[in-house]
Amino acid sequence: MVHQRAWRNLMKISELSALEILDSRGRPTLEVSCMFDSGHEGYAQVPSGASTGRAEAYELRDNDPKRYRGLGCLKAVAHVKGEFRNQLVGESFSDQATLDQRLLDIDGTHNKSRLGANTILGISLAFARASAAAHKQALYEYFATLNGQSITTLPRLMVNLFSGGKHAGGQVALQDVLVVPGGAASIHRSLQDVVAVYNTATDQMLEDYEMRKLTADEGGLAPAFPNIDAMFKGAIRAINVAGLSGDVQLALDVAASHFYSDAGYILNGRDSINATEMIETMGAWAHQYPIVSIEDGLAEDDWSHWPQLTATLGERCLTLGDDLLCTNPERIQKAIDIKACNALLLKVNQIGTLTEALQALKLARRAGWHVTISARSGETEDNWLADLAVGWSADQIKVGSINQSERLAKYNRLLAIERDLERGVVSWPA
Repeated sequence: MVHQRAWRNLMKISELSALEILDSRGRPTLEVSCMFDSGHEGYAQVPSGASTGRAEAYELRDNDPKRYRGLGCLKAVAHVKGEFRNQLVGESFSDQATLDQRLLDIDGTHNKSRLGANTILGISLAFARASAAAHKQALYEYFATLNGQSITTLPRLMVNLFSGGKHAGGQVALQDVLVVPGGAASIHRSLQDVVAVYNTATDQMLEDYEMRKLTADEGGLAPAFPNIDAMFKGAIRAINVAGLSGDVQLALDVAASHFYSDAGYILNGRDSINATEMIETMGAWAHQYPIVSIEDGLAEDDWSHWPQLTATLGERCLTLGDDLLCTNPERIQKAIDIKACNALLLKVNQIGTLTEALQALKLARRAGWHVTISARSGETEDNWLADLAVGWSADQIKVGSINQSERLAKYNRLLAIERDLERGVVSWPA
């Protein structure tokens, strides 16, 4: 491990620029470039979510209906090239935390609503890449240095197989059924197993639903399932036909906030059930199917019932907080205090800087939680997330399916890191 004091030389920013680009859904986002006086340069492309929590940091959009239905990012680009450039160029920073705090001070709001979390994250990440280059480190090594930990294992994959909810037009309430190659000891073998299951499932969907391969935002197959049980049965059948029974398990992204109202949880599109009944339903799923992780099993504001969910299912599987936590240290601490969940889904753009995300990670680790580092539904070809998951020793990484280039960029980067480090994936369950 490289000690922090070995690379804390001053880094002076000589240039900062940005460009509006398109993400994997054809929606605008931004790419930021940062250059040091030394000539070292870094860039970053910023992802964006579809299934978002209300407590996420503010994502700045143009709101001009004449461009990209109001989703343009020219304001964010202008802030990078204007206010941030004016204040940061010529300034030296000793480390990532100092730069990130300066970004927060310039914005001056609690949720980054003045200049935008997407704007701020682009600068934070671009600075990180330039810093890694300046110190002759791979990006994952730089992230490990920030974390103060050695890299001993690689994260285990959680890969989208079937999608519903907001990722696939809401045809069934459940957002994603994912596969976890729990029997694989390497990234290489994990991907081999996942591809085998995905291809088998694709053939099944053609046979069962007489459809071409329709996919959701993150690449999950999205046939017109009649109900949630059909998703589970299709996944188990694909695993069995692929010859991987016992080697591949399931994970769920329930995204319950999106079918929750004052009336309760409307899981089947018609009748509402209360939180206790929702927990009982998930318990029945976990009893019948090899489910090892349940993400956002209850709504993000249903705080009073999350401890019941974890008490009921936490010994059997991960109870993963995404919308509940929003990578926000304040919400994570509340969840720790009441034993609301046992795992954090970490999305850096939910909070806005690497330093704040690292604070969230360390808080979860001190509580004994698992950490899953995740992409967003609106992704780019940038692969920094793979380096982050390795450098921060994530237990799992969740980036989407295996049929879209913005997802494969991360998987291929993991393969390259695995080659360089010669490490195996973290054991499951850890």
